Amino acid sequence: MPRLGIFPPLDGLIRAVKATSGANSAASGVFSPMRSTGFIAVSIAILPLILIPVLLAQEAISPYCSDLKRAADLAATNERFGSISAKPREGNFTDATLVLMDWSDCSIYAGRIYTCDSQPIRTAQEAEQVQTNISQEVQACLGTSWAEAKDRSSIGFIVLHHADQPISITLSVDETDQKEYLIRLILFGRSN
Repeated sequence: MPRLGIFPPLDGLIRAVKATSGANSAASGVFSPMRSTGFIAVSIAILPLILIPVLLAQEAISPYCSDLKRAADLAATNERFGSISAKPREGNFTDATLVLMDWSDCSIYAGRIYTCDSQPIRTAQEAEQVQTNISQEVQACLGTSWAEAKDRSSIGFIVLHHADQPISITLSVDETDQKEYLIRLILFGRSN
Protein backbone atom coordinates (compact mmCIF):
# COMPACT_ATOMS: atom_id res chain seq x y z
CA MET A 1 0.00 0.00 0.00
CA PRO A 2 1.44 3.46 -0.89
CA ARG A 3 2.31 5.98 1.77
CA LEU A 4 -0.54 8.32 2.60
CA GLY A 5 0.89 11.59 3.62
CA ILE A 6 3.39 14.05 4.88
CA PHE A 7 3.76 12.56 8.33
CA PRO A 8 4.61 8.84 7.84
CA PRO A 9 4.40 7.79 11.54
CA LEU A 10 0.70 8.67 11.48
CA ASP A 11 -0.15 6.87 8.23
CA GLY A 12 -1.22 3.71 10.05
CA LEU A 13 -3.47 5.70 12.36
CA ILE A 14 -5.03 7.53 9.43
CA ARG A 15 -5.69 4.22 7.62
CA ALA A 16 -7.34 2.83 10.74
CA VAL A 17 -9.54 5.87 11.20
CA LYS A 18 -10.57 5.85 7.56
CA ALA A 19 -11.47 2.19 7.80
CA THR A 20 -13.64 2.65 10.89
CA SER A 21 -15.11 6.04 10.00
CA GLY A 22 -16.38 5.05 6.62
CA ALA A 23 -14.19 7.62 4.92
CA ASN A 24 -14.17 5.34 1.88
CA SER A 25 -17.98 5.25 1.84
CA ALA A 26 -18.05 8.24 -0.52
CA ALA A 27 -17.02 5.86 -3.29
CA SER A 28 -20.15 3.80 -2.65
CA GLY A 29 -22.30 6.93 -2.66
CA VAL A 30 -23.14 6.72 1.04
CA PHE A 31 -22.41 9.72 3.28
CA SER A 32 -22.70 9.45 7.01
CA PRO A 33 -21.90 12.38 9.32
CA MET A 34 -21.47 9.93 12.18
CA ARG A 35 -18.79 8.00 10.29
CA SER A 36 -16.85 11.12 9.25
CA THR A 37 -16.86 12.45 12.83
CA GLY A 38 -14.10 10.02 13.81
CA PHE A 39 -11.90 11.25 11.01
CA ILE A 40 -12.53 14.88 11.97
CA ALA A 41 -11.74 14.18 15.63
CA VAL A 42 -8.46 12.48 14.75
CA SER A 43 -7.62 15.28 12.31
CA ILE A 44 -8.12 17.83 15.08
CA ALA A 45 -6.00 15.73 17.44
CA ILE A 46 -3.21 15.50 14.85
CA LEU A 47 -3.12 19.24 14.13
CA PRO A 48 -1.07 20.12 17.25
CA LEU A 49 1.42 17.40 16.31
CA ILE A 50 2.00 19.21 13.06
CA LEU A 51 1.94 22.79 14.44
CA ILE A 52 4.19 22.23 17.46
CA PRO A 53 7.27 21.40 15.36
CA VAL A 54 6.60 24.49 13.21
CA LEU A 55 6.46 26.71 16.29
CA LEU A 56 9.59 25.08 17.73
CA ALA A 57 11.37 25.64 14.43
CA GLN A 58 10.53 29.35 14.63
CA GLU A 59 12.00 29.56 18.12
CA ALA A 60 15.04 27.61 16.90
CA ILE A 61 15.57 30.42 14.37
CA SER A 62 15.87 32.82 17.26
CA PRO A 63 14.77 32.54 20.88
CA TYR A 64 13.25 36.01 20.67
CA CYS A 65 11.08 35.28 17.61
CA SER A 66 7.66 35.15 19.27
CA ASP A 67 8.31 38.35 21.26
CA LEU A 68 9.59 40.14 18.16
CA LYS A 69 6.43 39.13 16.30
CA ARG A 70 4.36 40.56 19.14
CA ALA A 71 6.33 43.83 19.04
CA ALA A 72 5.93 44.02 15.24
CA ASP A 73 2.18 43.47 15.62
CA LEU A 74 2.03 46.29 18.17
CA ALA A 75 3.93 48.62 15.82
CA ALA A 76 1.07 48.27 13.34
CA THR A 77 -1.58 49.43 15.83
CA ASN A 78 -2.71 52.97 16.58
CA GLU A 79 -1.60 52.56 20.20
CA ARG A 80 1.86 51.39 19.09
CA PHE A 81 3.81 50.35 22.20
CA GLY A 82 1.66 51.92 24.91
CA SER A 83 0.59 48.53 26.26
CA ILE A 84 4.21 47.48 26.90
CA SER A 85 5.48 50.81 28.26
CA ALA A 86 6.37 50.74 31.95
CA LYS A 87 8.44 52.92 34.27
CA PRO A 88 9.61 56.27 32.85
CA ARG A 89 13.31 56.77 32.15
CA GLU A 90 15.36 59.85 31.39
CA GLY A 91 14.08 61.92 28.49
CA ASN A 92 11.12 60.55 26.60
CA PHE A 93 12.02 56.87 27.24
CA THR A 94 10.17 54.24 29.27
CA ASP A 95 11.13 50.70 30.20
CA ALA A 96 9.55 48.05 27.99
CA THR A 97 7.72 45.18 29.66
CA LEU A 98 8.33 43.10 26.51
CA VAL A 99 12.03 42.18 26.53
CA LEU A 100 13.44 40.12 23.68
CA MET A 101 15.18 36.99 24.98
CA ASP A 102 18.97 37.35 24.93
CA TRP A 103 18.71 41.13 24.35
CA SER A 104 19.09 43.92 26.92
CA ASP A 105 18.02 47.46 27.68
CA CYS A 106 14.70 47.20 25.83
CA SER A 107 12.83 50.48 25.98
CA ILE A 108 10.15 52.56 24.31
CA TYR A 109 10.83 56.05 22.98
CA ALA A 110 7.91 58.50 22.72
CA GLY A 111 5.46 55.58 22.80
CA ARG A 112 6.21 54.93 19.12
CA ILE A 113 9.67 53.35 18.91
CA TYR A 114 10.74 50.01 20.41
CA THR A 115 14.46 49.45 20.89
CA CYS A 116 16.69 46.71 22.31
CA ASP A 117 20.45 46.15 22.45
CA SER A 118 22.26 42.90 21.78
CA GLN A 119 24.76 41.47 24.21
CA PRO A 120 28.22 43.13 23.99
CA ILE A 121 30.51 42.09 21.13
CA ARG A 122 34.30 42.47 21.31
CA THR A 123 35.29 43.64 17.83
CA ALA A 124 33.75 45.65 15.00
CA GLN A 125 34.31 42.75 12.59
CA GLU A 126 32.45 40.33 14.88
CA ALA A 127 29.68 42.92 15.29
CA GLU A 128 29.17 43.15 11.52
CA GLN A 129 28.86 39.36 11.31
CA VAL A 130 26.42 39.28 14.26
CA GLN A 131 24.42 42.06 12.59
CA THR A 132 24.15 40.01 9.38
CA ASN A 133 23.09 36.93 11.36
CA ILE A 134 20.46 38.90 13.29
CA SER A 135 19.11 40.37 10.05
CA GLN A 136 18.68 36.86 8.66
CA GLU A 137 17.06 35.65 11.91
CA VAL A 138 14.64 38.58 11.97
CA GLN A 139 13.60 38.01 8.35
CA ALA A 140 13.19 34.27 8.92
CA CYS A 141 11.17 34.95 12.07
CA LEU A 142 8.87 37.62 10.66
CA GLY A 143 8.37 35.99 7.27
CA THR A 144 8.47 36.83 3.61
CA SER A 145 6.59 40.11 3.97
CA TRP A 146 9.80 41.57 5.48
CA ALA A 147 12.82 42.38 3.32
CA GLU A 148 15.94 44.48 3.45
CA ALA A 149 15.63 47.96 1.98
CA LYS A 150 19.04 47.83 0.30
CA ASP A 151 18.76 51.44 -0.92
CA ARG A 152 18.55 52.57 2.72
CA SER A 153 21.08 50.12 4.18
CA SER A 154 24.83 50.65 4.47
CA ILE A 155 27.82 49.13 6.26
CA GLY A 156 26.86 48.85 9.90
CA PHE A 157 23.22 49.82 9.25
CA ILE A 158 20.54 47.46 7.91
CA VAL A 159 16.97 48.58 7.23
CA LEU A 160 14.12 46.08 6.97
CA HIS A 161 10.66 47.07 5.72
CA HIS A 162 7.32 45.30 5.89
CA ALA A 163 5.87 44.97 2.38
CA ASP A 164 2.26 45.73 3.29
CA GLN A 165 2.40 47.90 6.40
CA PRO A 166 4.37 51.04 7.25
CA ILE A 167 6.63 49.25 9.75
CA SER A 168 10.44 49.19 9.73
CA ILE A 169 13.30 47.68 11.70
CA THR A 170 16.80 49.06 11.76
CA LEU A 171 19.80 47.06 12.94
CA SER A 172 22.82 49.22 13.62
CA VAL A 173 26.31 48.46 14.89
CA ASP A 174 27.07 50.84 17.78
CA GLU A 175 30.17 51.25 19.92
CA THR A 176 29.73 51.59 23.69
CA ASP A 177 31.69 53.79 26.12
CA GLN A 178 33.49 50.59 27.20
CA LYS A 179 34.84 50.18 23.63
CA GLU A 180 32.63 47.17 22.98
CA TYR A 181 30.12 46.86 20.18
CA LEU A 182 26.46 45.97 20.13
CA ILE A 183 23.63 45.64 17.67
CA ARG A 184 20.78 48.06 18.31
CA LEU A 185 17.39 46.88 17.05
CA ILE A 186 14.87 49.67 16.50
CA LEU A 187 11.29 48.85 15.50
CA PHE A 188 8.90 51.62 14.52
CA GLY A 189 5.87 52.54 12.48
CA ARG A 190 6.70 54.77 9.53
CA SER A 191 4.63 57.82 8.67
CA ASN A 192 3.00 57.73 5.28
